[in-house]
Amino acid sequence: MVGPSQRAGLTALENWDRLAAHYDRQLWLERDAIRLALDLAAPRETDRLLDIGTGTGLVLRELARRQDRPEAAVGIDRSAEMLRRVPKLPNGWEVRHASALDLPFASAEFDVAIVAYVLHVLADESVPRVLAEVARVLRPGGRLVTVTPVVPARGVGHAVATLTGTFARLSPQRLGGLRPMDPTTAIDAAGFTIERTRITVRGYPSVCLLAVAGDDGSARVRRPAS
Repeated sequence: MVGPSQRAGLTALENWDRLAAHYDRQLWLERDAIRLALDLAAPRETDRLLDIGTGTGLVLRELARRQDRPEAAVGIDRSAEMLRRVPKLPNGWEVRHASALDLPFASAEFDVAIVAYVLHVLADESVPRVLAEVARVLRPGGRLVTVTPVVPARGVGHAVATLTGTFARLSPQRLGGLRPMDPTTAIDAAGFTIERTRITVRGYPSVCLLAVAGDDGSARVRRPAS
């Protein structure tokens, strides 16, 4: 979810609850990256999928429109107000009120995890904790896809992202969640093998990253191919 950063000294949960009534107005800016993330994740019918920081359910909404969609999907979020705005989901899908820092699931329970617009709004010390929890609940060889804001190297996307990042630093309460973040190092350290990255400049300029959980829990590193 794109939103206010905990770095700003704000009460994060209260901010998300307050934003919930208006959050869907900006979903069109997330949609292209979310669709790209789902393409990378390539969920199958037999997969069990976890959407961390589901917000008002954009990942689940986009996934529900696909012909090849998993029979089981779970979205979690700390904001009950966000979850109240998730539309009706397919049979076998659900949302839960829970924290990414302490996922209420058994180890190796999921085949796919989506972490879209979440990592960059966390405090630095929380990022490895969240990724460790994701690694725990994914089965060996399970797929992780993350989405984080990025500043493109050139073009209109570079100008827009740079301007947005400047306003985010000046006014973190409103735009702090647009802080660019490269999650590669943290994902490497959590024991994932990075398989592929894709960048989109439509809507929020964002990088989508596909990584695979290790078979034995050990850290294996391969640099991403763009």
